[in-house]
Amino acid sequence: MSRLALLAALPLALSAAACQPTGGESPKLERSAAGLEQVPLTIRTAAGKVHNFTVEVAASPQEQETGLMNRPSLAPDRGMIFPHEPPRMASFWMKNTLIPLDIIFVRPDGTIVNIAENTVPLSLEPVPSLEPVGAVLELAGGRTAELGIKAGDKVEWAHTSAPASAQ
Repeated sequence: MSRLALLAALPLALSAAACQPTGGESPKLERSAAGLEQVPLTIRTAAGKVHNFTVEVAASPQEQETGLMNRPSLAPDRGMIFPHEPPRMASFWMKNTLIPLDIIFVRPDGTIVNIAENTVPLSLEPVPSLEPVGAVLELAGGRTAELGIKAGDKVEWAHTSAPASAQ
């Protein structure tokens, strides 16, 4: 092979190598615009349907306090998860939240306890869990009804960050 052909092939070989995961590791998701870790999350319904989302993890107390406040929109396949370790009663409000949300309260085993659908933007009315929960998931308002997600369905997500209470 001539030097010219070798030099021409080198960038192609380097770019192909750069696209391959190394050491058997799976590619990691980027951080969100807000700087939060993003992880895949799946909801499996009792009817056997599987719905996949990418969620930001609000792990620290400050991240949990801010949540989705001041955001003008939330894509249908996106959301935010608030891990609680140890499990505890949770209550959310919509102060400074500009968009309606479905707030999903999740037991430590991943089972959905209850869902507050289409919460009212900017409301100071508390939205409580009915029992201690291991996590709270927020999705765009109306998504749970649209997808047929109900109490009793199962939430699975990658627990990669330390829970807020452990920090």
